[in-house]
Amino acid sequence: MVALATRRRVGIEKIWVYPCAAKLDFRQLAKARDEDPDHPTKLLMMDQRGVNPCWEDPVTMAVNAAKPMLSDEDRASIELLIFGTESSADQGKPLSTFVHRFLDLGPSVRNWETKHACYGGTAGVMTAAHWVASGVAPGKKALVVTADQSRMNLGERWEFVMGAGASAMLISDQPDIVEFELETNAYWAKEVGDTFRPTSTDEAGNTDESLYCYLEALDGAYAHFKEKNDFDFDKRFKQHIYHVPFSAMSRRGHRAVMKRDYRMKRAELEESFERKVKPSLTFSRQLGGIYTSANFIGLVGTIAAADDLAPGDHLSLFSYGSGSCSELYSVTLGPKAKEWVAKMDLQKAMDDRRDLTVDEYEALEKERTSYVDVATYEPKLDAVAGLYDSHYVGKDKLVLESLKGHFRHYAWR
Repeated sequence: MVALATRRRVGIEKIWVYPCAAKLDFRQLAKARDEDPDHPTKLLMMDQRGVNPCWEDPVTMAVNAAKPMLSDEDRASIELLIFGTESSADQGKPLSTFVHRFLDLGPSVRNWETKHACYGGTAGVMTAAHWVASGVAPGKKALVVTADQSRMNLGERWEFVMGAGASAMLISDQPDIVEFELETNAYWAKEVGDTFRPTSTDEAGNTDESLYCYLEALDGAYAHFKEKNDFDFDKRFKQHIYHVPFSAMSRRGHRAVMKRDYRMKRAELEESFERKVKPSLTFSRQLGGIYTSANFIGLVGTIAAADDLAPGDHLSLFSYGSGSCSELYSVTLGPKAKEWVAKMDLQKAMDDRRDLTVDEYEALEKERTSYVDVATYEPKLDAVAGLYDSHYVGKDKLVLESLKGHFRHYAWR
């Protein structure tokens, strides 16, 4: 038997984000829905959303997020793979098996899929972090991928908070991006029916209740965090990252925390938000609701946009998943975080996405929904003229090639 070692340093060694190949401008969508164009951008703080063509799904997004960052040495060292998603394409087979195959990982790899709404990715990351920290497999690493896409919600009031995207993180004892302070983690849970996916095509729930559940969970996790830690919350952290079902929710969450323990006037609250939270929204505003990837997109945004960050600075992260479970945790910035995020150049990837018209977006949403639960399907490669050739052919991306008798067939392009 392997003796348990003293807990070692653990964190994110590498991180990557896949923002999809197409985007929709929310102001254009608002005009098409006879809404004020300022409604999504000012009230919800959402500018664009990622849109998946019908030849992509959570598997392709996850693989396309992880592949660019992994070296042959990384792949040989991975012995744990966790896929966090609430958009799984199968009720039994975990999508992690496809990721394992198409990333060409070795056979000695535990892998599974986690589901807990938007908290599923954080659940996977923390499981991986504790596995690495335990020391049971010295030198081995964990890969955590997160990928989601919204259901079709054409014309619904919550259409402006939908989205798609993926992230991938290599968890190891070499915390170059961030190091976890696992002893500080706090959590809170309560069964609620705020939002859920009762079928393979529907998203349901109560949007107003969801907002209150989020704030209740934040308050509960924050109370637990204070019980465990005796430092001043706001003074300790250079930046705060909140789960974002939509970007403006981070403002509400930050106000709730600050009002609990700090006597701040409205102007002070807004200044605190602008300085310590807004950097985390840099990419979230351009992706829409990204479910299990939310915390990690926020982390990348913070590293990219907060100019005064330095190695060793503390960041707080709050994760929330409907249903519900939440976690508030602390990380310190690693020595290669700024360099790595600059290398990723996520803003360029955002800008390179194909702009869709509202008609093209609606056609893609209807097309994707049409093949859910069918046994045989072949994606229409001309669903958006030129998109497949310009963004996939010769780009070394994984695509969904077909469904044949429910078997999913993927191919590299």
